Amino acid sequence: MTTLAEFMIITGADNRPPMLEKSMYDSWKIRMELYIENRENGRMILNTVLNGPLVWPTIDEENGTTRTKKYEELSVAEKLQADCDLKATNIVLQGLAPDVHAIVNHHKVTKEI
Repeated sequence: MTTLAEFMIITGADNRPPMLEKSMYDSWKIRMELYIENRENGRMILNTVLNGPLVWPTIDEENGTTRTKKYEELSVAEKLQADCDLKATNIVLQGLAPDVHAIVNHHKVTKEI
């Protein structure tokens, strides 16, 4: 009889992304895409991984200068996308072994990782 803990190890826990093994990148990539798509707002998160993050809109100030909007100034949809961008980076970094993480930890954009 298989225990619950053994079953979770065999099937893979849903709360952790698949871990990258250096020699198995293609398999990991497919499993990671499925894992991401299964998350809340998964298609938006996967879009960030594949195409890069939201380019934050800018606004013109009265004096003619342009600045990037602050998070608080974003629309509801823009905030959702910004949150998905952050989730994408978090998910991919959690799926990396410590030695691989050390190589890419200076990147902040998921697509670069």
